[in-house]
Amino acid sequence: MSDFVTVGAEYDTYSTSGRGRLRHDLVFRRVQAELPERPVRVLDAGCGTGEMTLRLAAAGHLVTATDTSDGMLAAAANRLSTRPELAARVRFLRADVEVLDVNSDTFNLVCCHGVLMYLDEPATAVARLAGMVAPGGVLSVLSKNRSATGFREALRGEHALARGLIESGTGVSVGHLGVRTRGDTAEELDRLATEHGLTPLAWQGVRIFNDHRPRDWAPGPDEYASALETEWAASTRDPYRQVAPLVHTLARHTPDGSSH
Repeated sequence: MSDFVTVGAEYDTYSTSGRGRLRHDLVFRRVQAELPERPVRVLDAGCGTGEMTLRLAAAGHLVTATDTSDGMLAAAANRLSTRPELAARVRFLRADVEVLDVNSDTFNLVCCHGVLMYLDEPATAVARLAGMVAPGGVLSVLSKNRSATGFREALRGEHALARGLIESGTGVSVGHLGVRTRGDTAEELDRLATEHGLTPLAWQGVRIFNDHRPRDWAPGPDEYASALETEWAASTRDPYRQVAPLVHTLARHTPDGSSH
């Protein structure tokens, strides 16, 4: 996995941009739709600078946040220090998602967002994470969409690069942080979840219409609200979600094999 100390500042800038906010808002809304109104126990594996950790804690949940990078954990802890009312609901641990062991704990929600794309393959991490989902709980995975490789580049007018990616069939390209990343498909992630006893839910395509925006895209409140609601409307509908740069899969631990 890449050392994110070198890209932490860039990630913070991205997270507060229009594109970054769309990603976080869409994923958080989808996760919230699958959670009960009461507080639950959450694992945020690969928490980065703590965006999802703080959102979930602010919603009342108890969050264990892990990352391999001391720099990312320090940034997340610094953000938490500005929200002292949330401190009792969050604990940070340094841990690699592929060998994660949180004292055999299980969680009502296990998040792994923006992590698998930096691993050589997804199976090991998904197996580990699926085993930590409590009965009735949900596994939430956000990864790069292999099926849409080259789409972003084409929309930006980088036609030669896009054509090369499309014709080669590669699932690897350089992301917005300047790091080479590999993609997964919703079908593959759903299959892995099923193999480990979880029942897939409807998957979500994230940032379908606005991924090609420049890094400094800063829409006003009305433009942003309109963009967000349009993205949300399309996020679980075909054919729109198929071309999203990010794929968000969810799967529930249902002992009887049902989806509810």
